[in-house]
Amino acid sequence: MRFSEAWLREWVSPPVDTQQLADQLSMAGLEVDAVEPAAPAFSGVTIGLVQGIAPHPDAAKLRICTLDVGQDEPLQIICGAANVAEGMRVPVATIGAVLPGDFKIKKAKLRGVQSFGMICSASELGLAESSVGILPLPADAPIGEDFRGWLSLDDHCIEVDLTPDRGDCLSLAGLAREVGVINRAPVSAPRIEPVAPASDARFAVQLLAPEACPRYLCRVIRNIDPSAETPIWMQERLRRGGLRAISPVVDVTNYVLLELGQPMHGFDLAKLAGEIRVRMAEEGEKLALLNGEEASLRGDTLVIADAEKAVALAGIMGGAESAVGEGTRDVLLESAFFAPVAISGKARSYGLHTDSSHRFERGVDPQLQATAMERATRLLLDIVGGEPGPIVEATAEAHLPKREPLHLRERRVAQILGLELPTDTITDILERLGMGLERLDDGWRVTPPSARFDLVMEVDLIADIGRIHGYNAIPITHASAASATKAPPETAFDLDRARLALVDRGFNEVITYSFVSPEMQALVAPDAETLKLANPISSELSVMRTSLWPGLLQAAVYNQSRQTERVRLFESGLRFRQSGDGLEQTQGLGGLILGARLPEQWGARAGGVDFFDLKADVQAVLGLTGALEQFRFVAATDPALHPGQTAAIEWGGRRVGIIGMLHPSLAKQLDLDGDVFLFELEIEPIAEGVLPKFEKISRFPSIRRDIALVVDESVSFDAVADCVRAAASELLKDILLFDVYTGENVETGRKSLALGLILQSSSQTLEDNIIETTVGRIVDSLTTQIGARLRD
Repeated sequence: MRFSEAWLREWVSPPVDTQQLADQLSMAGLEVDAVEPAAPAFSGVTIGLVQGIAPHPDAAKLRICTLDVGQDEPLQIICGAANVAEGMRVPVATIGAVLPGDFKIKKAKLRGVQSFGMICSASELGLAESSVGILPLPADAPIGEDFRGWLSLDDHCIEVDLTPDRGDCLSLAGLAREVGVINRAPVSAPRIEPVAPASDARFAVQLLAPEACPRYLCRVIRNIDPSAETPIWMQERLRRGGLRAISPVVDVTNYVLLELGQPMHGFDLAKLAGEIRVRMAEEGEKLALLNGEEASLRGDTLVIADAEKAVALAGIMGGAESAVGEGTRDVLLESAFFAPVAISGKARSYGLHTDSSHRFERGVDPQLQATAMERATRLLLDIVGGEPGPIVEATAEAHLPKREPLHLRERRVAQILGLELPTDTITDILERLGMGLERLDDGWRVTPPSARFDLVMEVDLIADIGRIHGYNAIPITHASAASATKAPPETAFDLDRARLALVDRGFNEVITYSFVSPEMQALVAPDAETLKLANPISSELSVMRTSLWPGLLQAAVYNQSRQTERVRLFESGLRFRQSGDGLEQTQGLGGLILGARLPEQWGARAGGVDFFDLKADVQAVLGLTGALEQFRFVAATDPALHPGQTAAIEWGGRRVGIIGMLHPSLAKQLDLDGDVFLFELEIEPIAEGVLPKFEKISRFPSIRRDIALVVDESVSFDAVADCVRAAASELLKDILLFDVYTGENVETGRKSLALGLILQSSSQTLEDNIIETTVGRIVDSLTTQIGARLRD
């Protein structure tokens, strides 16, 4: 919500400056995002009258203008704007003026003719991003008066970022009410008197969807002046509120929206047939919208229709066919209450977001419609004239929101706030907030105002008392009893430490959305059942992720497309998976590598990453459990990974993760250049590690024996190592795989593994007979169990 401070101070003017006002709003829960000047700095601009125009003798597009700016002599100014005309009142920058951007006005000669100033456009004064021609001023603009002072441009625009529950503050009236309550200042709202009908013109209304629209008001105004223009004071208030002036009817409805918070709409009466019908759309019904798009409507969408067709998306946007135009003489004004549940999400589902939908989704005061209609009628009559008919109202009382009283206990206020407030203070705050009060023995029966949709429980009332009293006025207190802290188990897997380990190994951490596109999700996990969002930010972020890989892959694409050739990323976060018990949210840790193994340098040969590079990174993480030797990498398959370079990570027979190379076809679809390797770990199964145990270092020397084995290519090193450990005695301290060979002198389908066996005793120096016996036992076991033989 953006508003003019000067306009707010016409309603309520507390004795605080702009910054204090912004701070008060923020501390009251209405966070101020920005405070900006209403116009950039400029000086020396006065209001002038164009007295005469003559063609330039040497330039067809330039004209010599004579202007009265309240000085002794008229000024001669060369102007190239096509809309300049005799009798116009315009802003004039005289000699010595300084315009935005520190642009100084000096006497100039254009094609041989002297010019003593500049006639300004809105964009040149910083009042618009772009403009065509000079800025015309009203006929009553005082000649010679300072333009900045006349328009009160020494004002501030305040931008408030409201939470979705505070729809009551999406108006100047709501904000003024809050400021008045905070400062105990009176609020002076403009008097809004009923407008007496000047004719009996009516337009019938039918509520065919009363649950979605329990109240609809309309009013016919005939014979308006189509040539009338919106007064500049209203244009300025709209501009400072972030809206663009369009035409008097549209501007008045927008003005009431900013002032009172009630969205309204104006129809061209001549383009409506029969009556207004508030109904649900027919499936596939078409509606051309004001933004130039055509919407194909769904059956769950509320529309405003006449007897023949839909003419507006209720609470969102009007239709182009019934819009007010330059030739409109008769208008039908609309002011309605639409249930938030009927509007919520509908605008976004059609790719729209409007000021109206923003308010109706959060809740508009259901008692505001008649007041808004009277205000809009009076403003419109003052600008364009016309003959108003009576207000036609259709109401379904049974479907209007009912404000049930809330029981507020005085002792509960003290418990929640940690502060004993006097009874009179609580009563005063609630009354200033517009609550209806009935005193009870233990507190109050409180009836919230109709505009406060956020007050539904006792704690909501207490929160309001706290914020109006002032959070900074609540004293800091400390717990009277010692709090018991519980240290995590010493064997617990530390995710933060794992993240640091990956950073130490050259990875960068990323944080991606938990929701991804259905297409990306299908690429990574085509068989996974996903949770679809009912109200997504966009169609590209409409399902919850079941894996961390979609976000990592998108980040890799983003980086590689920006010439980052070496990519090492990881992310920890939740995955959302459907199961028989419903939705499961599980914590995971995933990573991706792509490109060169090492940064470019002279000391090592260049080479791309491979499976074993990422495996080493994963082992560094798994080693934090204290049980690295218990994890197994077992050949597996995954729809997103290369069938020959994929391994499941298992611990104690349970699958705890997966690692592999991205399938080349997926890499091609994603335009990723080079081999991409990914891993993903489940955090819950490895949450409890193994406690390290002290083992005394032997004072006796270790012995190494190397053996070369020939085994089937399908036999993994893990299988060989398990067999060696089972056959060896406690003398075996370590197994080193230092060579893998296939080729000459090794049979087809077989491979040679060269192992280094590290033997050591804690009580004696090993003799040859003990060593040979141990090695022989290992070789026999390898031969028997996995079909290995010693290589010649």
